[in-house]
This record gives sequence, structure tokens and C-alpha cells, in this order.
Amino acid sequence: VRQHREIHVVMGNEACDLDSTVSALALAYFLAQSSPAPKAAFIPVLNIPRADFALRTETTFLLRDRGIPASCLIFRDEIDLGGLHHAGLLSLTLVDHHVLPGADAALEEAVVEVLDHRPLERERGAPCQVTVEPVGSCATLVTERILQGPPGVLDRTTAALLHATILLDCINLSPAAGKVTPRDAACVALLEERFPELPAHDAVFGALQAAKFDVTGLTTEQMLRKDLKVLSSDELVLGISGVFVDLETFLQRPGLLQDLEAFCQGRGYAGLVTMTVSFNDRYEPTRKLAVFSRHEPLRGTLCRALEEATAPSLLLQPLPSPWPCVVAYAQGNALAARKKVLPILRAAL
Repeated sequence: VRQHREIHVVMGNEACDLDSTVSALALAYFLAQSSPAPKAAFIPVLNIPRADFALRTETTFLLRDRGIPASCLIFRDEIDLGGLHHAGLLSLTLVDHHVLPGADAALEEAVVEVLDHRPLERERGAPCQVTVEPVGSCATLVTERILQGPPGVLDRTTAALLHATILLDCINLSPAAGKVTPRDAACVALLEERFPELPAHDAVFGALQAAKFDVTGLTTEQMLRKDLKVLSSDELVLGISGVFVDLETFLQRPGLLQDLEAFCQGRGYAGLVTMTVSFNDRYEPTRKLAVFSRHEPLRGTLCRALEEATAPSLLLQPLPSPWPCVVAYAQGNALAARKKVLPILRAAL
């Protein structure tokens, strides 16, 4: 910064799950290795405060397993993106999302490239290069990009990170889970062809899934923060948490209502949608969700939007809830993951 050198940041979304993290690390490394005489410093940024990293249990597990210490990572609270942009030094590549949250709206004009696998919510003008493809994992798009680049850039560590991430995101490439596409499977096969010593699918997926669903000792607040997305309109902010225990078990946690209220109050959320997922032995998902808000009109609006959604239809069945301000559902359409539910909630807001 002191030398007025351009900083090119590669950053995932604010849930900072494994896909966002590995996509940012791998793409920034590729750009740094393959750019001819780079005038910019390429920096992957994990889009959470460092203090929250311990909650991303599958990510901490994989990076530790691959010998990447947390000390060499850069987190959102350790770099002043606004200051860099103000100084005219920032270029920003977004991976695993393509719409910045409201708080980052000022950074929009620094965005030069997007790689994402969510449905495109809005067009981006030139000169931004946009790759938005309906694959199971953003790491698949990063892998394709690297494999199209100069030979020899892809190393064993990067390959192992991408391989593990695609397997976790695509539920071990199981068609029953409804996540995998032929491109995801092709990338896994290409990585294994290039690096035959990569571990077996079941071993990778089993270890990561166990780490992801390990919420031992977490408080309710930490469980809600572990995999959190935020939606906002002009008047309202809504939290959407992926929670890795069964919904009925979660709703029976001691002091849950006070915890939900404190969580929303502390963050300025008008409501919170909790989405749970579990898998059987055949990798078939079971999904449930709960809508919490003290504001009855907002709660009613969100519930109606979810119940009446057609693109996709969620096939919701009411479940018993201990409190009137929490509405719970079993989700009959188990293939509709959170990225398909977010646009429904955004439209409702």
C-alpha cells in the first residue's frame, strides 16, 4: 500500500464456507502464479473476522490436514478494503457470490471478475468478466479455470483442496442428493488423473462431513453464526442460518427463544430463518426450516412466500413449534438447498 501497488483481492461470500474459502485461495494462487509480470499483489481474503474462523470446522480441518496454518490466511477484519478502494488501489474478484451485501456497496465499482454457481440475480456491466454456471461447487469453476491455464501451475496442495471441496459440496458426487453436475464429476476425475495419490472419495467426504456437522460445545449463538447469510432491503435485515443438527433437537435447546431474540437484536435483524439438513446412508437429504420473528406481519409474509413459492416449490409441511413466534416446517422438496431458497426470501423482503 505504501508503494501504491495495486492489490487484487479474491474474496468469497460472507458465510465463508469451505467452497468460498478454497475458491478464493486457489484462484488467487493461480492468478499470482500465471499473470505475466504481475503489477498487482494477489490476495485471497476470507470474508469473516478471524475470531469466527474456529466455527468453520470443516475448513479448519481440511487446511490443517493439508499443512496450511491459519497464521498465513488473511481475514476480512485484517484488511481495509474501503481504504484501498478509496486510494484507487483495489481490484476485486468475487468467488461463490456475485452480489455484494449492502454494507459493501461502495466496493461494487472495484469488482473486475465474478465466478459463481448461483442463479444470476443481476447483470454486471463491462469491464467485469462474469462466469455464472449452474454447477454443484464454485470450486469446479475454479478448477476449470486453472486447468485451462498454463501447465504446471496446479500443485498437489491446491488440487487436494479443490478435490475435497467439490466432493463435500456435491455430497460425494451422489445423484440422489441433487447437487452434482457432469462438470463437477469431470473436474474430480481430471484432478485424480493428474494426481493419482489423492485420497479416496469416501474417506475425504466422510472426514469433512463429520467435521462440518461437529457442533459439540457450540453455543446457540455460535451455531447460528457458523453458516450465516444475510439479506437486506431498504427497511429490513434478515438472517438465514444453516444449522447442522436436526430442527426438532435445535428447537428444544434450553433458552433457545432468548438466544434467538438476543442474536437478532444484537445484529439488527428483523427475523431469522433457520435451515437444517441431514443425510441418510444413501446421501439423500432431509431438510427442515424455521422462521423466527417477533414482528407478526414480517413472519406472515416470509411464511406465505415460502409456502406459496413455485420456483422452486418447497412442498412445506407444518411441524409443531414450542413458540408462536417460531413457525417450523418439514421441506418436502429436499433438493431445494439454501441457494434456491434465498431468492424467494429476497423477493419477499
